[in-house]
Amino acid sequence: MKKLILLLAAVMVTTVGFTPPHDSDPIKAFDTGEWFKFRIHYGMFNASYATLNVTNARYKGKPVYHIKGRGKSTGLLDLFFEVDDKYETYIDKETGAPYRFIRDIDEGGHTKDIVIDFDHEALTATINNKKRKKVSTEAIKPGTQDMVSAFYHLRNTVDTDNLNPGDEFILPMFFDQENYDFKMKFLKREVIKTKFGKINALEFRPYVQSGRVFEEEESLSVWISDDKNKIPLRIKAKLAVGSLTADLDAFKGLSHQFMKIVE
Repeated sequence: MKKLILLLAAVMVTTVGFTPPHDSDPIKAFDTGEWFKFRIHYGMFNASYATLNVTNARYKGKPVYHIKGRGKSTGLLDLFFEVDDKYETYIDKETGAPYRFIRDIDEGGHTKDIVIDFDHEALTATINNKKRKKVSTEAIKPGTQDMVSAFYHLRNTVDTDNLNPGDEFILPMFFDQENYDFKMKFLKREVIKTKFGKINALEFRPYVQSGRVFEEEESLSVWISDDKNKIPLRIKAKLAVGSLTADLDAFKGLSHQFMKIVE
């Protein structure tokens, strides 16, 4: 059961990077009011739901997007191992840079409550571990994103018209107290079946660490809508034991028309 929880957390991390890096198109892929709901399956079982919601806020006097993510276990998983994860980020409306990231999780009694404040001029991140009552500062790379802001930033900076199979992308990210480079490869364009109909999609391969949770480094596949919204449609993962699928289950507030194939 612990491996399943680790995988659910890993899916939330990798979902952030499920889009490729960008062009100079000024059209925004998202705006205030956008909301996604994902349904996560482990084998034949419905394991959890996850949501992402965009609202307006102010951070130190600046207008920002306040994005909230929530992951909640359901069914048998909730009976034996309750999961309630909350993620938040405050990002600049123009640059997409994150100012504050919040991670408040409870996974079967394992809890974390961390707030990270980013200073992109000083290239530092101040980490407030509220559970341990400890504050520390770490150096960050230029252009660093947190695990939620990266998804939205890349949606606004991706040139999907000029992708070629084999193209690879690297994004600097900071999570908890660690810098790392998130790497992803574009595989192909294809049509996939969803609960909303057939959708033109872009398939990517995020690179993950093999071993405890994933079967191998190339165990994840992700499909993104091939339109101006660039939304995640599906995630599939081969685990050390079993498999997992996460599908877009509901949405509202898209900035552009949802382009499904009409037959």
